[in-house]
Amino acid sequence: MSQPQRRAVLNLYKTLLFLGRDWPQGYELFRKRLHNVFLRNSEETDSNKIDMMLKHGQFVVKEIEALYKLKKYRAMKRRYYDDN
Repeated sequence: MSQPQRRAVLNLYKTLLFLGRDWPQGYELFRKRLHNVFLRNSEETDSNKIDMMLKHGQFVVKEIEALYKLKKYRAMKRRYYDDN
């Protein structure tokens, strides 16, 4: 793994850990699953496959952010708008 890829993987891991703080099932469960996924793929040396996994990781980051924004929107809607 090249140094820029290593830096990108660590940055992705840190970003996902940060996003996991608000995970509905709890931070510890999210952290354990994230650690297991990264540990399982830690022996990968193919540069193309690492790039594909990084792109998938960035997709997951965007999906988690969208999930949190939707959760926030629904809470605001419940708070300020009457259902009747």
